[in-house]
Amino acid sequence: MKTYIALLVMGILTQNFVLSRFLGICPFLGVSRQTNTAVGMGLAVTGVMTLAAIISHPFNVLLNNMGLEYLQTTVFILIIASLVQILEVFIKRYIKALYSAFGIYLPLITTNCAVLGIVIINAQEAYTFPQSIVSALGAGLGFLLAIFMFSIVRSKINEAHVPPSFRGMPITLIAASIVSLSFMGFTGIAQGLGLA
Repeated sequence: MKTYIALLVMGILTQNFVLSRFLGICPFLGVSRQTNTAVGMGLAVTGVMTLAAIISHPFNVLLNNMGLEYLQTTVFILIIASLVQILEVFIKRYIKALYSAFGIYLPLITTNCAVLGIVIINAQEAYTFPQSIVSALGAGLGFLLAIFMFSIVRSKINEAHVPPSFRGMPITLIAASIVSLSFMGFTGIAQGLGLA
């Protein structure tokens, strides 16, 4: 049980994919302007990460047993691309407002390195099937938490007076680095609990 708690804490807080590993920055910066859109993207990425871990684990075991480990990345990309296409069709049909708000960023989940990163990390760490699912869920929830918090920060920035030289991407990157520093503080807590 302690292993699963550690995987969740690491994925959500101490080894957050966006703020510690710097994976998934494109949708993080692109979709975090509004909280509703940010939460929608966070949920979509969490779902794709978890499903990708569930589906890729048996394929990884099969590839390892057949001595075809070198095909892992190709197989993982095909799995992720298929999942995102299914998700895109679903959102386009049933949640049209969210589909419009995502714009180009929904198909970019396919190339989101955080999604590919989680299945590769699960394979490299040789996680069991349940550990892979918990690891992916933790990473997805960490992405959701980071993008939600950052959308709140960005809404505050939009209301503040920002000097002209810092407007746009400079203030966004400065704010992202400060949010990232706040997550780094959780490393000590996790180490104190013996989780990291």
